[in-house]
Amino acid sequence: MKVTDIINNQPEKAKYTFEIIPPLKGVELKHVLSTQEPLFDLNPAYINITSHRDILEKRTQADGSLKPMTTTKRVGTIALAAAIMKHYNIEVVPHVICAGRSRNAIENDLIDLSFLEMDNIMALRGDAIKGEPYTPHPEGYRYASELVHQIVNMNNGIYLDESINGTHSDFCIGVGCYPEKHFEASSLDEDVANLKKKADAGADYAVTQMFFDNNIYYEFVDKCRKAGITIPIIPGLKPVSLLNQVDVLPKSFHLAIPEELDKELRRCKNNDDAKVVGTEWCIMQTRDLLNHGINHIHYYTLMARDCMINLIKTVF
Repeated sequence: MKVTDIINNQPEKAKYTFEIIPPLKGVELKHVLSTQEPLFDLNPAYINITSHRDILEKRTQADGSLKPMTTTKRVGTIALAAAIMKHYNIEVVPHVICAGRSRNAIENDLIDLSFLEMDNIMALRGDAIKGEPYTPHPEGYRYASELVHQIVNMNNGIYLDESINGTHSDFCIGVGCYPEKHFEASSLDEDVANLKKKADAGADYAVTQMFFDNNIYYEFVDKCRKAGITIPIIPGLKPVSLLNQVDVLPKSFHLAIPEELDKELRRCKNNDDAKVVGTEWCIMQTRDLLNHGINHIHYYTLMARDCMINLIKTVF
């Protein structure tokens, strides 16, 4: 089922969705599934599965020299999505990224996803190599809006090789957005304009980066609507689950921790205390969103599985 159908089906019913990360290579499938099963048992409307670019490492050779090597650290997004579909009756939304990928490589992934009869895709630019500015693949894309355009073309039966008389894919396309602006954008207005480019290119809905102050989300949505963006904008939340996240999350995701939450977390003596504070804050955010008529909430679950179980059973 497409995400847009999930959104529109029983719109008065509150829905929650999760995002998970593929495991590192070498981990057995049964271990991955058993680890995530407590989340699957909560019956989310769908599961997002992240995608990660290859990593450039310098490895020591026999002669002592360092040789740059490109390595893939994690199990493929498509493989994990297919495994979840095989073992569970849960809709999956694989992420497809531009970073480090050529247009043809992306098209091959899209063809595979279509063959697997997956209805949904999250189209993202992806991260830069750590410590470097974002540089697109020489035969790839700089902007997620360009990726959206390619997916829409495939939905219309248009492939990169014009000689291909391809079948029409039927993907529902999600994109990301940033209520506190993407760190590379010069202003929030510029970032809203970037979201409009993605919507105009054919995106069906957007999911926000995590935020910890709901007023930031409400103001962002209002700004988007005034800019002519009409697609659904799903709020993304994350319960703080580790003590160091009070410093790590703002640095890694370029967001603000509200003063009240910051003070409460810094009073915590250990991770268990931080998990309680973080879960209670996320429950508060969730209830406020529901009270404002927001009936679809997306959760970033990394390192927060137990928090999510507590939250869902408490609120929903």
